[in-house]
Amino acid sequence: MTTPVCTSASQAAAPVPSYTRYPCFSSYMRARGPVLLRTARSLTANPSDAEDLLQTALTKTYMAWERIEDHRALDGYVRRALVNTRTSQWRKRKVDEFACDEPPEPETVPAADPAEQQALRDAMWRAVMRLPDRQRAMVVLRYYEDLSEVQTAEVLGVSVGTVKSAVSRALGKLREDQEIRPVP
Repeated sequence: MTTPVCTSASQAAAPVPSYTRYPCFSSYMRARGPVLLRTARSLTANPSDAEDLLQTALTKTYMAWERIEDHRALDGYVRRALVNTRTSQWRKRKVDEFACDEPPEPETVPAADPAEQQALRDAMWRAVMRLPDRQRAMVVLRYYEDLSEVQTAEVLGVSVGTVKSAVSRALGKLREDQEIRPVP
């Protein structure tokens, strides 16, 4: 919604100070400032940046005051100035680059010992085999066969909730198993 504040721009006299040249602009800024600030806040993450953005857009509006023919459409003009200014700021943002002697490559992590990995797999399988039949079937279908909860429920002829609760209990038992130790 636009609020008509002035119907025409006043013609400036020569020795008038610049801040009093357009009294209509001052009244517009006082009347619509809070609404325009909310728009600016929606464009930035920081309230201080929103105030700076609005001030820049109002400065651009003030500089173009004589060229604006329809002062009833000032809200749209200022909003467009807000968006354009924010877009320009975004495009001009500086990307910091730092020169260094050697490229910052991540340190390579030594691969785990294949024998230890196999021992962990064997221990995991033994722990799965110690689960009750129903829980073991659900864990195997969910994690070894990679079926969804719905697919597992269909295969076993049970509800999805039963699959969820049984798998949860089975994983709890596996976490508590002393034979399974993660590879460092």
